[in-house]
Amino acid sequence: MLLADRVALITGGAGLNGLGFATARLLASHGARVVITDLEGAAPAQAAESLGKVHLGLVANVTVKSEVDAVVARILEQFGQIDILVNNAGITQPRKTVEISAGDYDAVLDVSLRGTLLASQAVIPAMQRQRSGSIICISSVSAQRGGGILGGPHYSAAKAGVLGLARAMARELGTDGIRVNSITPGLIGTDISKGKLTEERKAQIASEIPLGRIGLPNDIAGACLFLASDLSSYCTGITLDVNGGMLIH
Repeated sequence: MLLADRVALITGGAGLNGLGFATARLLASHGARVVITDLEGAAPAQAAESLGKVHLGLVANVTVKSEVDAVVARILEQFGQIDILVNNAGITQPRKTVEISAGDYDAVLDVSLRGTLLASQAVIPAMQRQRSGSIICISSVSAQRGGGILGGPHYSAAKAGVLGLARAMARELGTDGIRVNSITPGLIGTDISKGKLTEERKAQIASEIPLGRIGLPNDIAGACLFLASDLSSYCTGITLDVNGGMLIH
């Protein structure tokens, strides 16, 4: 198993059809003890329990520093270490540029960008003490191509900010043995896109992707497993495109 004796924290991971939960399931299958955090309504404890008794689900809002810090303190108390962080939590909104309100901007930037910063800040001291760790940041193809299919420009801006933050952390933390990498998914079939695209539109999108299909949550989970494990031990500061060829650059 690639992750035996390792502890992984996945933010926003309770949605059973989402990228975070698919990642939690795959990391757990490779021996990791997984901690899922999410909002109370998403029932993270139940999601973690479905993976097995050794895993943990905790309620936390990634935009609130005290809640994120409390989660990491609980992990260290229970498991004594934290080896992997997957900054998965994020929200999107379909807005045109002139339609983006201050509230819209704050909501999207807070979860994707501030949440990534706060969770990373919380785990870094423990990883520095261990002299090892892998932080994985979930960005989006929309950060690279200038807009996505569902999210507005503020979503693209937030996800582009995640890329910049991850690269800067990678440069800063490499000498501590901490690797920081990003994944840029294309369109993935999750609950975020459910009911927002017609079957005809999905077929059109798939026809324009070189691999001929919309992505699956497990496609992103596999990339997370690679970046979390020693298979990627000489990778830091990279952006791993997982989009079926939607963007080739």
